[in-house]
Amino acid sequence: MKNGNSIIKKDYLKKIDLLDKYDEAYYLNSSPLVNDSEYDQLKNQIFTLEKKYKFLKNKKSPSLKVGYKPSKTFKKIKHKVPMLSLNNAFNKDDLINFEKKIINFLSLDNNNSIEYSAEPKIDGISASILFKNGKFVQGLSRGDGVEGEDITENLKTIKDIPKNVTNETFPDEVDIRGEVFITNKDFKKIEDKFANPRNAASGSLRQKDPKETSKIPLKFIAYTYGYIKESNITTQSEFLEKLKIWGFKTNKYNKTIKGVNNLIYHHNELEQKRQKIDFDIDGIVYKINNFSLQSRLGFITNAPRWAIAHKFSANNSVSKILKIEIQVGRTGALTPVAKIKPVNIGGVVVSNASLHNEDEINRKDIRVGDIVTVERAGDVIPRVISVNTTKRSKNSKKFIFPIKCPSCGSATIKEYNALTKKKDAVRRCANEEYICEKIAIEKLKHFVSKEAFNIDGLGKKIIENFWELKLIRFPQDIFSLNYNKIKDLDGWGNLSVSNLKYSIDSKRKISFYRFIYSLGIRHIGQENAKLLALHLKKPENFFRFEDKKNFTEVLNIDGIGDTQINSIKNFFSSKTNLKILSELNKVLDIQVENQANKTGALKNKTFLFTGKLNEISRAEAKSLVEKNSGKIISNVNKKLDFLVIGEKPTTKKINLARDLKINIINQDQWLKMLKKT
Repeated sequence: MKNGNSIIKKDYLKKIDLLDKYDEAYYLNSSPLVNDSEYDQLKNQIFTLEKKYKFLKNKKSPSLKVGYKPSKTFKKIKHKVPMLSLNNAFNKDDLINFEKKIINFLSLDNNNSIEYSAEPKIDGISASILFKNGKFVQGLSRGDGVEGEDITENLKTIKDIPKNVTNETFPDEVDIRGEVFITNKDFKKIEDKFANPRNAASGSLRQKDPKETSKIPLKFIAYTYGYIKESNITTQSEFLEKLKIWGFKTNKYNKTIKGVNNLIYHHNELEQKRQKIDFDIDGIVYKINNFSLQSRLGFITNAPRWAIAHKFSANNSVSKILKIEIQVGRTGALTPVAKIKPVNIGGVVVSNASLHNEDEINRKDIRVGDIVTVERAGDVIPRVISVNTTKRSKNSKKFIFPIKCPSCGSATIKEYNALTKKKDAVRRCANEEYICEKIAIEKLKHFVSKEAFNIDGLGKKIIENFWELKLIRFPQDIFSLNYNKIKDLDGWGNLSVSNLKYSIDSKRKISFYRFIYSLGIRHIGQENAKLLALHLKKPENFFRFEDKKNFTEVLNIDGIGDTQINSIKNFFSSKTNLKILSELNKVLDIQVENQANKTGALKNKTFLFTGKLNEISRAEAKSLVEKNSGKIISNVNKKLDFLVIGEKPTTKKINLARDLKINIINQDQWLKMLKKT
């Protein structure tokens, strides 16, 4: 579901800020504020939220960062190869989708049995150890994934890490990566000093004096490499065997497995054993075993396409629904949230649970007063997964979803989806955006949010307060606030008003894509805003978007489809929005960011693929074009340089390309272009 629901956005940003707070306490201060379970659940909730709602992005998100910025206590060093995080799976469907994406990307036969290296996910601290000519020369923490802390001397105190490898098969230069942890048995001896085993490992590694680190019985299990010089190793399982030969300890529960059903069986088996294992594990990491396939699959943002972490079972509990609230979001979406009797789930007190939408309530027949099972897995917020109808009161009444907007009283609608040929599950307020109070307030909150204008001192509560006082109604009002009136408000004074004015004035200059994103156009998230800004090049082209010519051109942007185009058209069809744009254009300095020079083999060339490609998927082909500085467009037109044809190409595209005298090449010719330097 793609919507801009404010409750989802609010919950998301709250989780992001909370996770950042936890990261700072844990990574920098070695003083965790929550237990491991709560931390991991919060992180997984954010991942699932971003996966489910594509418009949600934040620079502090665990999907865009790894760990936390290195401490000033230690020297910061850049990793030779970034230390990335992993996406999560929670059930069989997640694994099926993971494998399906791999098969599609690599254009494999569906009957192809993919081999995985299944490795228990140790709940410890990741470390990167550089060896040159067999000698341990440098050790880094994960840090933020790009830069780590130089903890070489502390890592040298760990007996499991060889200081000098003499085996003749050991690479001349290699960056061995693994997990530093402490066994549960050893932790019991020092549990009065640390909150949990993971914290013991973190705090020990970040001691200023290595002698203090040496007092803690830390262990190290190696599981991969970041960089390796000249290796003929072809699989992950082979590399794990080499690690043992070279003197490193590996996990005895590592297995090579084929098939999703076998992965599930192994997962269930290991989960039952986990209490008997003397160190904490919180899931299993599945990696494509073949290194060549790993290389082809590559990465998405800060996670590999070829690996996933299958988490152990979620926590759930039973509670009572006290009330069902309908909340109105930025795009007019009506979202039901159950207010439940507070219950402790996995060490966290839960009082809200997601009901998703009207269809979900009807399907499960969820009612006020029901006894329900609430689950905390990787969802947006805890969710109601089932109802115990045997405990339902005789006077219970079926919940009737409102057909009028709770905010403005306007009619609500379910839009028809041309792709699914069905009406959407989400009901929306049909009123114009800035006439419905709740929508207007949420759009203003979005406008000043961190990913948009990022105006310090103008938070969500202040936006609500200024709205009540009629100080703002539209985005442009922010840049013409009555500061004299604000000075007289409770909690405000000359200094705070001066700071607010400075914050607002300093944000009159904004990048083009952030400006587009700030407008809160439905289906236009940060990535789509970047695509639009890159294609339109100049802000004035965006302000003239109502021109039919511009709409036609944007259809050629790969990644911008009919859904986004229709949203943009709807936005520009509103006289209110046109007035907002006109007023903002007068007070803002919208900057066009300089694009980095690209020197790939396909620089300044545009491509379009038609027909089935041999041993490579369309997605991988597009990825290769972009990696080599080329550009993909979605239609045959005068801007197209090369039409690449595979098996059974579209005749219409070929004929049109010939008429326009566009270069028509086959897959082999295209591959030769890639090899040019």
